[in-house]
Formats: sequence, structure tokens, C-alpha cells
Amino acid sequence: MLEIISVAVGGGMGATARYLISSWAVARFGAEFPYGTLMVNIAGCFIIGAFMTIATERLIVSPYWRLFITVGFVGGLTTFSSFSYETMHLLQEADTIRAAYNIGLNMLVGFIATWLGIGVARCF
Repeated sequence: MLEIISVAVGGGMGATARYLISSWAVARFGAEFPYGTLMVNIAGCFIIGAFMTIATERLIVSPYWRLFITVGFVGGLTTFSSFSYETMHLLQEADTIRAAYNIGLNMLVGFIATWLGIGVARCF
């Protein structure tokens, strides 16, 4: 039961963070490009890279914290379904350049953020 509570609380916090970041991004940059989804996906890549490196190489981390952070918080924060929908919307609007940027940035910068998270975690 504690596993389910860990995932549920982390997921709620991650989803709330996603909503706040996405709302801020629309207010700040406009809605022509899904900056909020890009930001949360990159942040999630960094967080999971850093946390899992710390949890597997540096510290003994409770399985409940692993579930809370990775499955719960990062799972609630990041959003492949929104990424997919927003990219399809760009394609349906014949905005193939922005769709390609969205795919490329999420993939490339996401991998770089995971790599940086691993590197940062190994520095401590």
C-alpha cells in the first residue's frame, strides 16, 4: 500500500508542477509552440538522470523514494501524450517546421538533459 501512496503523491505533485510550468510558459512565450511541454520533458530527463545515478551509484535510496520520484513525480511531470498530441496538431496545421523542431528538441535536448543529470550526480 505504501508503494501506491508514494506513486500517487509524487504523481500529483509532478502533474501540478507540469500544469504550473505549462501555464507559465504560455503566458510568457505564447501558445504557438509547446514550450511548456518541452520544458517539463527536459526537466524530467535531467531529474531522472540525476536521481537514478545518485540512487544506484552514491546512496542507498529506499524503494519508496525511487517510486515517489521516478514513477510518481517524474511520471506526472513529463508528458509524452501531450508531446504527441501537440506535434500532431502542428502537423495538422501544416506547420511541419515547428513540428520537426518539437520532435528534435524533445529528443535531442532530452537526451542531453539526462546525460547532464547523470554527470551532475556523479560530481557529488
